[in-house]
Parts: sequence; C-alpha cells; structure tokens
Amino acid sequence: MPEQAATQPRVALIQFPGSNCEWETKRAAEAAGIACDVFRWNRDPAALVAYDGYIIGGGFSYQDRVRSGVIATKEPIVATVFEQVIEYGKPVLGICNGAQVLVEAGLIPGLNPGRVEMALAPNHPDPRGRIGDFCCRWVYLKHSCGAGRCTLSRQMPPGYIWPVPIAHGEGRFTTRDQQVIEHLRANDQIVFQYCDEAGQVADTPEINPNGAMDNIAGLCNPAGNVLAMMPHPERASFIRQLPTELSDEWGARKQTTWGDNEAMQQPGPGRLIFDSLREALLVSVC
Repeated sequence: MPEQAATQPRVALIQFPGSNCEWETKRAAEAAGIACDVFRWNRDPAALVAYDGYIIGGGFSYQDRVRSGVIATKEPIVATVFEQVIEYGKPVLGICNGAQVLVEAGLIPGLNPGRVEMALAPNHPDPRGRIGDFCCRWVYLKHSCGAGRCTLSRQMPPGYIWPVPIAHGEGRFTTRDQQVIEHLRANDQIVFQYCDEAGQVADTPEINPNGAMDNIAGLCNPAGNVLAMMPHPERASFIRQLPTELSDEWGARKQTTWGDNEAMQQPGPGRLIFDSLREALLVSVC
C-alpha cells in the first residue's frame, strides 16, 4: 500500500447520487488536518485502496428509494470499503445517510459482518406527534461508551455531553432481535445516546427525537473502527454554526464571538469527531 505523510492522512468521502453534505463534511475534515477527496460512486473502486479511511456523508442517496441507503450498498465501491475494513481495519465514519448505508451493508452493528442486523426506521414518535416526519433540530448527545472504545470518538471523555443538529426522516435505530441490543450493551458498542442538556437519557419525544431503541444515536462495530451516527457533527464543527439560543457553555462561547469573524472559525463540539478520525487514520497508516 502506498505510504502517506504521517501528518496528512487521506480519506475518501463517498458521494452517491443524492448526497448533499459532502462539501461541508470535507471542510470539517480538512479543518481537523485530514486530506479529504470527494470520491464519486462511479469511479474505479480500486482507487479507494490508496486511502487511509473513508467517510460516507449525509443526503438522500438514490432518493431513499426502497429504504434509505439500501441501493447505495449495491455499488461496487461499498464492497471495496467493506473489504478494506475487514482486511485492513481502516476507519470509516458514516453520517446520517452514511450511517444508513453502513447498517444496510452489514458493517454496523457488525456482530456478523455482512448481515443486516438492524434498521434505521422512520422516525416514531415524532416530536410533532406524527409518524415518519422529517425532523430537523438541535439535540444533545451523551458519549456513552468507555474511553477509547470507539476510535472515532476517542477525543471525547466518557459521559461527554454535546449539542449537534439532526436532519432525517428515517433515523430510528431498531431491531426485532432483542439479543442484538443485549450484545451492543455487553460489547459497549453504543457510542452516542440522545439526552438532555444535563445528560439525562430518557425515552421521551423531547429528548429522543425519533424513538430509537435505547436512545441510540450512534453505534460502532465490535472492533471500534467504524462509527455510524445519525446526527451531523460536520454542522457543529465551527463556533459560527452553533445556534445562539443554546443555554450551555457552547451557547455562551458563541455569544463571545459575535462580531469577531476569526473567533467564529474556532472549533465547535463536532470537531472532536474529526479530530478522533484523524488520530485513527494515523494509527491505520502505521
């Protein structure tokens, strides 16, 4: 495999027809010191082998037909990503539609790689009292796994609470097999859970916006090098992106940057995901 500069790991950011988050995700990755190339779905899959890791961003691949993410998994480039994860342990970050692709490809939760063991079902219950509605708002997440359990959240201490936006209509982590949930708990694969500002995890529409089992917002695979999360960390990677009405420390920090463009470019809470990804990429290169 080609050698990469130790200070500049490279990722391929997969773009499918219907993707719409690739450029903001690229900016967030590059701000964390990652060389990030937008890689179109119809390129030669063999070219993916040269990259140290992968990001599958948000959007509506193939118009979310059949099920969100399922058609994208039939593309040859996904098979190559799967192979690079299984054979070489390369890190993969799937955000929103990317998370759906990872679930449909059988990389998440990955108890039996290649088998679809969970679903990202239509939102239910919706905060507005309707089933399956698109939900777009800011939420709080709790970093629920142990220190270093997931390489793509390693920069966050256990129990870390942070604000981040969601934007999806099918984001409810669920399964008919209760043993899958029991395995996820036992394996410490539940990386993020929806919570309130104080860190309380409760299955209420105000806290759990889509009704996900166990308030799951993000899962890793058993090896910890693949992370699928429904919220959008790239939209919380700069102070300028944060809403002014946040009542936590991040809201206070946003207010101190008013009128100061340079200060607004400082890292937001979502940057820690991309910082963790960069660290994981450097490890995979060595």
